[in-house]
Amino acid sequence: MPHRALSDHAAAHSLASSLNPMLPPSRDLIRVGSRRWFLQLGTAGLAGLSVPQMLQLQAAEATKSNDKKAVILFWLSGGPSHIDMWDPKPEAPREIRGPYTTIDTRLPGVQFSEHLPLQAAMADKLTVIRSVDCSSSNHTPITMQAGNSLAKRTDNGRDGGGYPSMGSIAAKFRGPNTPGMPGFVGLADSWASDVWGAGDIGRDFEPVKGLEIADKLGMPEGVAIDRLNDRHELRRRLDDFARRFDRRSDAAALDRSHQTAVEMVPSGKVREAFDVSREPDVMHEAYGRVSVGQKALLARRLVEAGVSFVLVSGAWGYFDHHGDEVRWGGIEKGLTPLLPTIDRALTTLITDLEQRGLLDSTLILMMGEFGRSPVMTNTAGRGHWTNIMSMLVAGGGLRHGQVIGRSDDKGYGIASGRVTPEDLAATTFQYLGIPLDTHWQTPQGRPTAIVQNGGRPIRELF
Repeated sequence: MPHRALSDHAAAHSLASSLNPMLPPSRDLIRVGSRRWFLQLGTAGLAGLSVPQMLQLQAAEATKSNDKKAVILFWLSGGPSHIDMWDPKPEAPREIRGPYTTIDTRLPGVQFSEHLPLQAAMADKLTVIRSVDCSSSNHTPITMQAGNSLAKRTDNGRDGGGYPSMGSIAAKFRGPNTPGMPGFVGLADSWASDVWGAGDIGRDFEPVKGLEIADKLGMPEGVAIDRLNDRHELRRRLDDFARRFDRRSDAAALDRSHQTAVEMVPSGKVREAFDVSREPDVMHEAYGRVSVGQKALLARRLVEAGVSFVLVSGAWGYFDHHGDEVRWGGIEKGLTPLLPTIDRALTTLITDLEQRGLLDSTLILMMGEFGRSPVMTNTAGRGHWTNIMSMLVAGGGLRHGQVIGRSDDKGYGIASGRVTPEDLAATTFQYLGIPLDTHWQTPQGRPTAIVQNGGRPIRELF
């Protein structure tokens, strides 16, 4: 589809930064959480409808071969700087180009930040979108994860306007690729700030809290997932948990279909998928023994086991680099140590999926809520910037080795090839095989399109 051009914004627009303080940096721990997911699992199912209906639908879906598509979304919470990552401006004045030098990629004439060498070497397997319109987005995951400019933070108790996330749409209208697996899993430490859920399409399609589930499967308090290598001890904990859960009176009261749903967790495919101790040390090292790396490894295990949508977030707000006076620091002190972690996690995931024959059936997205201001602040950072942002796309059997869209010479706004949140949603749904004219119903019974505002698939990818 022909992309619409957008003239440069006449004036710089920077959002206020007086928001909730960021949480402490993420640790590589999977910590004990509530029992809420098991209760939801036992009474509502993983992908919607009643549990018996869900199981029947999943069994039917299992007969469809060669259609096991999945999405992994890396959420760079806080707003990653487009200029300091995938859209550098080496010819701009120092206050715009920032402290980094640039490096060539495998695509002629395309450069990345010096701190993304692995992605630069793999650019022929990536698509860089340098013209994403994030003007409706705010300092939350709502707009971009929904792929919908109408879904916004409102601070009035109706955040998102009832519109669901792309992951919840996938859970409702596609479901998991393997019976017994959840459709949508979030791997994030801060749920409210980094994961957008089902909106008004219902709690049955909320993302499953992956880290809580992993803990229910026996991860001991305070043990890093990359260090839990005693498989015998893990098996003992899993078996103990299964026996304890089976003795619960509320579990015993469920009918057979509901009991089957409950058994998805302490046994079978779910149990195996979350058992990261099955991975050799070399794989943990390859992904990186940091939060985003270990979550990326778990994401690969989940899509391999049949989850259709996985969201990975390293930590709440860790790309919010206003300057050296805030907890996440400025560009040089704050962003510099982060870039190698996402460089490694993404490229290792691509290589891993490719070697397993799963890359063409797994669409990978990497983005945040908006970009950052072209002009550096007085404290060596950049402010929020909703005019434009960059993102990466890989896998899915789509066309890669290209740059879509262009920012102006100073990174202020979109010069050509505008891509909207709705275009991103349409692209994701078309890839997943969800018809773009699909509708869901509001609680008042009003049919609502899954793609709003004329969103269309990004033609260069197909």
